[in-house]
Order: sequence, then C-alpha cells, then structure tokens
Amino acid sequence: MSELINTTLEELKQGFVYDGEKGAFICSICGKAFDEEEVYPSGERFLTAKRAVKTHIAAEHGDLFAILCGFDKRYTGLTPNQRELLTLMHAGLSDAQIASRMGVTASTVRHQRFTFRERAKQARMYLAIYELACEGNAEEELIEIPSCASMLDERYETTTPEEEKILSTQFYSLSPLRLRVFSKKEKKKVVVLRRILEEFERSRLYTEKEVNDILRPIYADYVTLRRYLIEYGFLDRERDCSTYWVKGSLPGKTPTPDSATQQ
Repeated sequence: MSELINTTLEELKQGFVYDGEKGAFICSICGKAFDEEEVYPSGERFLTAKRAVKTHIAAEHGDLFAILCGFDKRYTGLTPNQRELLTLMHAGLSDAQIASRMGVTASTVRHQRFTFRERAKQARMYLAIYELACEGNAEEELIEIPSCASMLDERYETTTPEEEKILSTQFYSLSPLRLRVFSKKEKKKVVVLRRILEEFERSRLYTEKEVNDILRPIYADYVTLRRYLIEYGFLDRERDCSTYWVKGSLPGKTPTPDSATQQ
C-alpha cells in the first residue's frame, strides 16, 4: 500500500488518486484503474469513473479508516490505546461511552481528544514547512521506501541515481528480469528485492509454486530470493507456506509469527 502512504492528505482520506497522464482514477489500495472516459455498470445503474472507484473501494476494501489505522506505528505514530480510542470516536461513541469501553474517565478521553487535535495542527504545520524546504533543496531524490518493508534504517538511504546504478550492475536485464548476482551488501539487497517485488500483483494470493515460478526465471537460486523477500518484509505468508501475498496489500492478512516483523 505504498500508493496510500505517498499521496496527499485529501487523497489519503478518499483512497484514490487521479492520474492525469493515464486519464484515470486509481485505487490507492489495489491499483485498479478507472478510465475517466468510460462508464461502469453497477447493478441497474452506470457510474462515472470517479463514482466507480469510490464504489469499488467501499465494496472491495471496506472502511478506509480501518485500513489507515492498520498501518504500522512507524507510519501512524499511534499506540494501541490511541488506535482504539480513535476507532471508537470514528464509530460515533460519546466520551462517556468511550470511557466506559476503555475503563478510563471521561475527562481522560477529552484530554486525549485535545491532544489529538493539537498533534494534527503540528502535523499540518510540519508538512507545510517540509514541503517548502524540499522545493529549494537540490539534493538527489531518495528512493521511496515500500510500505511493506519491515526494517527502516540506513539500507534505505539510497538516491535515485544510486538505485539506477545498482540495477544496472546487479541485473543482466530488467525486461525480462534476470538477476546477475544477489549481493551480500544490504543496500543492494534492498534495491534488488524492491525491483523483484514489482513482478508480484498486490491484492492477490499466490501458492508457493506460483511464487517459485515467478522467481525461478529471475535467478537460479530462487529459494534464496523467496526467503529474503519474506525476511525483509516484502512478502508475507501463511505459517504452513500454503499462501503468499505482497505484505500490506490484503486488509485482514496479518504477519505470520516467523516473518521479519517478529524479528
């Protein structure tokens, strides 16, 4: 769900973006596109592309609030208690009802709501300052960190030119994807795995055989690729290895106990 993370505030709240080049509304959760020049059947009605993407989100993905709350703390900054309180607020409960549910006083709930409001003000101010600062910054752009990645450290501090150089040296070919060598260096591993992840569809379940069939043509030691895709949090799987998916792409799917998030 990196598309969700890298959108504007309004786009985050609506769950889709408009792609001017494609002339389409794109679901930020699964990437499904709705061409603005087409109409889409829905029962006995026909919907515009914008209405269709909204209907799609509601029908296929459910409550957008729950999806956003499901993101890791490193993105939301929310503790479990804060997440619960906001969920109850979203459900329309009063302070007294929330206090009863959580076993606290109503004044505690009011104080937390006040804190949330002040944090929101600070977040908007920070965002404005940061975006203005970036407008005047000539440094090379850093690559985007995939939302599914389980580790955030210096291995992701890679610029776009560095990424391009790594791709050119690590792969024989990018189309079709053919890996020359799987480096032991962490930065190179991340760049390589990030590129390999693009071969997988989000919001789709894979059997282990299907995963192997994708990875085998890329690199002879496809088992190692599969293991690192799991360890680095790009893919997740059921405990019995019966099913794999792009991590974070399927609401309701939780990491397995042996995945990288538990390490």
